[in-house]
Amino acid sequence: MSNYRYQLKEKKAEKMNMRLLYISQARYDTDWHSIKHMHHFTELFYVMNGSGEFLVENSRFKVSQDDLIIINPNVSHTEVGHADDDVFEYIVLGIDGLQFVSEDGKSSSSYSLHNYQEFKHEVLFYLRTLVLEAQAKDESYEPICQNLLEILILNMVRRTKKKLTFAPTKKISKECKFIEQYIDEHFREDITLEKLSQLTYLNKYYIVHVFKNYKGISPINYMISKRMEEAKSLLATTNFSVSKISDITGFSSQSYFSQVFKKETNKSPNQYRRSPDKPENESDRK
Repeated sequence: MSNYRYQLKEKKAEKMNMRLLYISQARYDTDWHSIKHMHHFTELFYVMNGSGEFLVENSRFKVSQDDLIIINPNVSHTEVGHADDDVFEYIVLGIDGLQFVSEDGKSSSSYSLHNYQEFKHEVLFYLRTLVLEAQAKDESYEPICQNLLEILILNMVRRTKKKLTFAPTKKISKECKFIEQYIDEHFREDITLEKLSQLTYLNKYYIVHVFKNYKGISPINYMISKRMEEAKSLLATTNFSVSKISDITGFSSQSYFSQVFKKETNKSPNQYRRSPDKPENESDRK
């Protein structure tokens, strides 16, 4: 009889300060294009089958089976599948409190692409177990998912062919930066605190508090200020009607637009348009 005992070093393992927000499995077998978007957290995409493309900021690249795509927080991205390719299927994890950094270990990069074909049996075991735990929701599934995630991350770092490290993210500035960028890109749309809460997984009252500390203004008022900037530019450079400008800049009605504009500039939209010195001598109330 043989007996082997492997003694571990007496070193306390340091827990990662991160949280699994969600795990999902997507499958597409027809042409589809999602809209570019960003999150305040990191996303990991593992391609299970087929091929597709990723658009990350100004880059576009192909992905295929066993590719792992890491998208760091506040990075604009989307996925693209094509009908003439194999079924495009992937698992995606949303992870809060963690970002992956460049080889020098100091500065973060927008994204990175890795292939785990050689070690797919390890990576897929943890990913599929995570999906099953999240689906079943048996007793203690949340701490089990959290621990599985930690093992998965450590395995990724160990098995990657490129140097891959990770670091914690700064939570408040990260959340506020995401909200700011989201409003900058979507201020013409109907943005509510409930919508921002869904996007950031944060209480809407907390969002107002931290954003005011960050920008000195609430998210909704920041959105209105962006709409005002656009409205002033359109009034000064186009012949669009006040009604059309109201629609373009996202206001629910022309009367509400005129009311807000008057409050912000002490002029009606038409008075502002007729003012010969509007760009230079305007005295907006902040």
